[in-house]
Amino acid sequence: MNEAAAHGDTAGHGNHADHGDQRSSGRHWIHDVDPATDPTELWERFYAEGEPWSGRANPALVDELAERPIVVRPAGSIPSGTALDLGCGTGGDAIWLAGQGWQVDAVDISPTALARGAAAAQALGLGERICWSCHNLDTDVPAGSWDLVTTAYLHSPVRLDREQILRRAAAAVAAGGTLIIIGHLGAPSWMTEPPAHLDLPTPEEIVASLDLAGWTVVAARAVVVPSVASPEGVPGTRTDSVVRLQRTG
Repeated sequence: MNEAAAHGDTAGHGNHADHGDQRSSGRHWIHDVDPATDPTELWERFYAEGEPWSGRANPALVDELAERPIVVRPAGSIPSGTALDLGCGTGGDAIWLAGQGWQVDAVDISPTALARGAAAAQALGLGERICWSCHNLDTDVPAGSWDLVTTAYLHSPVRLDREQILRRAAAAVAAGGTLIIIGHLGAPSWMTEPPAHLDLPTPEEIVASLDLAGWTVVAARAVVVPSVASPEGVPGTRTDSVVRLQRTG
């Protein structure tokens, strides 16, 4: 979702999301990138090396919405509501939401990632339910308001103002709407020496960083989800954070 803190071969992004169910991409260079690197340059290089994700939605998002579904319009209505996916990468979450009936705006810093997401959505017959747009979330987000705003894995080896991005995300939520923030809390279970630079705020720290007057904290918890396999093919798990907020004012 917006830039990359990488766990093994997992890269979360400052302008894209590390879309869970990752493939083992071999992009180890991302751990050593110069922090002054331009974010657009970084993520275009990242996606130029091929598809890093499985194309499936993040398990933490799927599980959260399965446990507490959002009902915006009468059952069977299409669209069922409007959603904004900030830092969508190649669109795993956006495409899944569209398949659930949402009208989605999917945003990322990488034109290459957006083009792949759009092609995948079109192939699934969901092209008309998703609008893809290129934004650097450090400087702007689309204008408007949405019933659901979601962002995943705002971790990065380069410049990224996570708190400001999350405040913008909150401002984009419509009255009565929902904001879901997903992030890593640790490295994959098979990793003995995680990268030292990782900034992994807890759910409590994320909640404390936001102005929540007029909001209800629905969930702020840790969840265990499958991780990318090790370079040797060893499967694993990782702990993620899930923060779910509802605008009441």
